[in-house]
Amino acid sequence: MSLVEVLDRIAELRAVLAPPPAPPPAATQPAGSSFSTMLQSAGASAPLGAPAAAVPAGPGGAALLAAVQGEVGVAEQPPGSNDSPRIAQYRQATAGSGVGPWCAYFTSWAAREAGMPLGDSGQGFGRVDDVYGWAQRTGRAVPNGPGVVPRPGDLIVWDEHIGVVEAVLPDGSLQTIEGNSSDQVARRTHPARSALGYVRMG
Repeated sequence: MSLVEVLDRIAELRAVLAPPPAPPPAATQPAGSSFSTMLQSAGASAPLGAPAAAVPAGPGGAALLAAVQGEVGVAEQPPGSNDSPRIAQYRQATAGSGVGPWCAYFTSWAAREAGMPLGDSGQGFGRVDDVYGWAQRTGRAVPNGPGVVPRPGDLIVWDEHIGVVEAVLPDGSLQTIEGNSSDQVARRTHPARSALGYVRMG
């Protein structure tokens, strides 16, 4: 039974049980309203910039998210060392990288695990600038600006830092998973305006 049919049936029952019917509440849609009209009405009351519904992951985004979500909590050993046995595995997803800041190693590793390696030959990148430069050359870069809404599974790029968008929250802010964030893989929340841009994966 459709939403419109349910609303019509409720109106019929009200007429039978309590004639004359009480005026419908303001939120009730008139009989015959289409579902899309109701959705548009509901969306019109949402604050500007806040999504009316959850933003779905793009193609390949779910695999990338599955890779990073299982890594939350991985930490440097010892703290401040930019290293641990697991972080050494992230480094292996990049060509010729040594111990150092590892947020780009982490996203290179995650992309490789998801079957979408970064780089023209899948070599990965040890520097954020190299990731975004490659994305610009290959049409994967999405510069941030008014009306730009990332998708879960997109890489999110700041000045010298990179992570993965996990979710777009109802207020428009972004929940991310980032390597090398306070010496670990961590979930963070950021205002969308803080990003320089995104790398669309898949």
